[in-house]
Amino acid sequence: MDGRVSGGPQISAVRAWLFAAAMAAVAWLPLIGFVLLVVVAGLAWGTWPVIALPMMWFLPAVYAAVLPEALPGRAVLPDDEPELAALVRDMAERTGFAAPLLVRILPEPTVVTGRVRVAGGHAYALLLGLPLVRALPATQLAAVIAHELAHRRHFDDRRSRALLAARAAVAERLEGRLRPLAPLATPLLRATQPWSWHEELAADAEAARVVGGAAVREAVERVAVIESAFHGLAQDWAEDLAEDGTYPVDLYEAFDLALQDPLVRDRAAREDAEDEALDAYAIATHPPSSVRTAALPDTGDRTAYGTAPLVLRDAEAVADWCVRRLACADGPGGTLQAGGGVRGGALRPDDLKPVRLLELDPDRFRLPSDGGPRAEALPAATGQPSPTLALRAALDAVADDDWYGLAHRTHPRLRRLPAALRRTAGRRVLAGAMGATLRPLLLEAGWSYASRWISTVLTAPDGTVVDLYEVLVTAVDGGDPAPVHALLEKAGTEKAERA
Repeated sequence: MDGRVSGGPQISAVRAWLFAAAMAAVAWLPLIGFVLLVVVAGLAWGTWPVIALPMMWFLPAVYAAVLPEALPGRAVLPDDEPELAALVRDMAERTGFAAPLLVRILPEPTVVTGRVRVAGGHAYALLLGLPLVRALPATQLAAVIAHELAHRRHFDDRRSRALLAARAAVAERLEGRLRPLAPLATPLLRATQPWSWHEELAADAEAARVVGGAAVREAVERVAVIESAFHGLAQDWAEDLAEDGTYPVDLYEAFDLALQDPLVRDRAAREDAEDEALDAYAIATHPPSSVRTAALPDTGDRTAYGTAPLVLRDAEAVADWCVRRLACADGPGGTLQAGGGVRGGALRPDDLKPVRLLELDPDRFRLPSDGGPRAEALPAATGQPSPTLALRAALDAVADDDWYGLAHRTHPRLRRLPAALRRTAGRRVLAGAMGATLRPLLLEAGWSYASRWISTVLTAPDGTVVDLYEVLVTAVDGGDPAPVHALLEKAGTEKAERA
């Protein structure tokens, strides 16, 4: 070691520990305040509060430390899935990863490694999201695995772990509506984010050395699309059906089909890029996909594992296990636990009845199911009696650059966001509200959905394909509502012709 945090030459060892200590102190401020409050209460009312109240905080931590933590996901044994085991083993050898390694499958599109305790010792768990295993070509899956193993092989020192853990603890304090620690936490997160990003870029470079820069570049772009599409589509499907006490046995099959739709891929890539602009506190540990791909070395193709995804031999059972737990986690009050169980919700996997999503009405899943704007949101916010008048009022507000107040009335939760993000998020909210109002008008005029999976793209009677969200966001950004007025007029004309 050279006295610097591995992979992060911009932070010396001393500064790394100082940053980790400072962020840990900020993260522990609520506990410090709680202890001080208990001490004051004890001085005022006696010693019992000094003893009893802190136990309410510390007992869960002691309980978690004493009991063995359930390993996340579903175990993948080499004898059960030899092709996947061989790929992981090859990547471990090529990256020099020699520690014991367990492979487990998760319901969501993620790839991560972590230290776990097994039989009194330590090992590592490689957690692979089933959507990635199903969708990524084997060469790209190898690139993603190599990236994760490179992290642990080259950058898994105590300072790196302490800094990452401190960043995660501080980021957790910034979740929710109230963020009193933001003034203290944000400068620390911003100061250490370049180091975190450098770690990711270094792992990308190591993966490129092993598998090839082309495979890593394709994997970075593909994973970003899959993650965005899964959270925007598949999770909504599971949540919507869980409310009826059912789960979609073909969720992953349907999601595979959705990924083949270029409109879905385009929307997912756009949403991924937009989400990067909402990182007000520099919480993101990964650089934007464009930064990662631009930084990759030109190594050419090193190893080819094939252009088709690996096929799990027990694919049906694995998919059923994953979708049941995903449905329970997204059900009323449910939270997915590391071990694949459900905490805090009334649903259990055995409570759900199977249905086939691909046999249900597509309109049920095309329309917003996540609390997004509905067709009545804009008329209510503008006070106009009809959707057409409400849309025209919104377009007037866009032309006058007075649209944010309308966006706030449409979605009052905007005020919970950091001030720096409210207009960026408000633009998306208003575009969604106008789209929810405009879409029924176009459908009544003879337009149709261009995709089974999304509701923002329509096909006009003359065959023209229009992405309403893109048109509306551009109008809000540029303060030019003319293209939307043109669509509104066209819908009126086409409706009159149909009549």
